[in-house]
Amino acid sequence: MTLPADRTAQGEALSRAVWDVLAQQGLEKLTVRAVAAAAGCTTGLVMHRFPNRRALLLHARQLLHDTTRQRVDALEAAATSPRAALHAVLRQGMATDPETTNWSIVWLGFLAAAVADAELIGMHRRNNRAWRQRVERLVAAAAPDWPVDQVGAIALGLIAMTEGVAALAAADPAAYPADQQERMLDAALVAYGLGCQGSRPS
Repeated sequence: MTLPADRTAQGEALSRAVWDVLAQQGLEKLTVRAVAAAAGCTTGLVMHRFPNRRALLLHARQLLHDTTRQRVDALEAAATSPRAALHAVLRQGMATDPETTNWSIVWLGFLAAAVADAELIGMHRRNNRAWRQRVERLVAAAAPDWPVDQVGAIALGLIAMTEGVAALAAADPAAYPADQQERMLDAALVAYGLGCQGSRPS
């Protein structure tokens, strides 16, 4: 009989294998066979947990969200001020190193895959809305005297900038090097009055 601890360990191993396939081979290579090879197990064991590719996609999308959430939670906790937290969280949403570049590629792949899948697009939208709520909360904390509508508009502007440059950098990293992305983020925060010495924009 398989013990609960063994099932948990198997689940974690398969989740790591799903992530490894995404990171090293891309979304289009995410198959039951590829996950089994990465996990060093049989396809039957994978199919016991993920009966088809769609189940793998749904799990992988949630895994991307959970991994990102854990990272930004840690960045927020380590920040010395609300504005530092905003900067750190937005920065990780760009493609400034191999890990975040890969996340951006995977995210774009999920967006393409979700267009024709109601359940996947629903999950995609829920996770993206959670991201928007986080950024709005961070902007509000960084500028507590600003009205709600201004906070929302600025949060959307920052999200559009960081996600847009992440997509561009994922496709053409040489044209959007990390230091240029950093300068873009700094300039945007200053323009919105959210730099270290910023004030409310007019």
